[in-house]
Amino acid sequence: MMHASHHTSNQAQPALSAQRVTLRAGARTLLDAFTHTFYPGEIWCVAGPNGAGKTTLLSTLAGLKQPSAGQVELDGVPLARWHGQQLAQRRALMPQSAPDAFSASVLDIVMLNRFPHLTGWGWEREADRDAAHAALDVLGLTEFAARDVLSLSGGERQRVSLAGVLCQQAPLLLLDEPLSHLDLHHQIACLEALSEWTREPGRTVLFSCHDLNLARRFATHALLLDGAGAAYAGPAHDVLTPALTSRVFGYPLILIRDGEHEALIPAPRLRHESPSVNDTSASR
Repeated sequence: MMHASHHTSNQAQPALSAQRVTLRAGARTLLDAFTHTFYPGEIWCVAGPNGAGKTTLLSTLAGLKQPSAGQVELDGVPLARWHGQQLAQRRALMPQSAPDAFSASVLDIVMLNRFPHLTGWGWEREADRDAAHAALDVLGLTEFAARDVLSLSGGERQRVSLAGVLCQQAPLLLLDEPLSHLDLHHQIACLEALSEWTREPGRTVLFSCHDLNLARRFATHALLLDGAGAAYAGPAHDVLTPALTSRVFGYPLILIRDGEHEALIPAPRLRHESPSVNDTSASR
């Protein structure tokens, strides 16, 4: 089941389109015949329980995995027809964190993302170094430039990974759990940086996230996967509702309000009550 999205940007410049995409994991169908277009100016949160297919979907949208059926198009062209370097200039993928294999400075690690822009002998130019420094500055990492990446904490390394993606200067960002390992302060700072980044014309962000309230605060749109084939897509506050999230996550959630502020929280239950998501007391 899919809900139509009301995008807020130029329909003549679609960023990314899934055409009847089906994803499977063994005998399970994670996503069934999903069709949707993601437009410039939108920030999408991809949410759902563990194992619902968030990483698989982002890898498929990036062109690193083939869907079981259907196809993904970028600017109206199937990903299979894109040349690798041109695709890397158009979209950047931040995978979930992985251990660093060698010692290098933070600046050099971020500079690796400039590879799609290198020409000739492949030596970096001043513009490449400027892009790396600018990305570090956006995420408050300027003082880390000379640090050995192996000396960083998990949260610091995560921010360096995001700086690398920004340094790539692709107008489409696909970010798999970019907020993992970060404390709340840095989670908000990173989301604010992404919000600012999308204000430039032609830019789109898709990121997976477990914090539904941060998603409701910063994402313009949400894609909610139930891991059994269904997907709910649309404006974040229309998708991340108590009814839908309770159904997908298998636990009753309610929406509380304090003036202009809202938050999804687990519904209080008496000890003798058994878990159920069919309780109609959850309201939007």
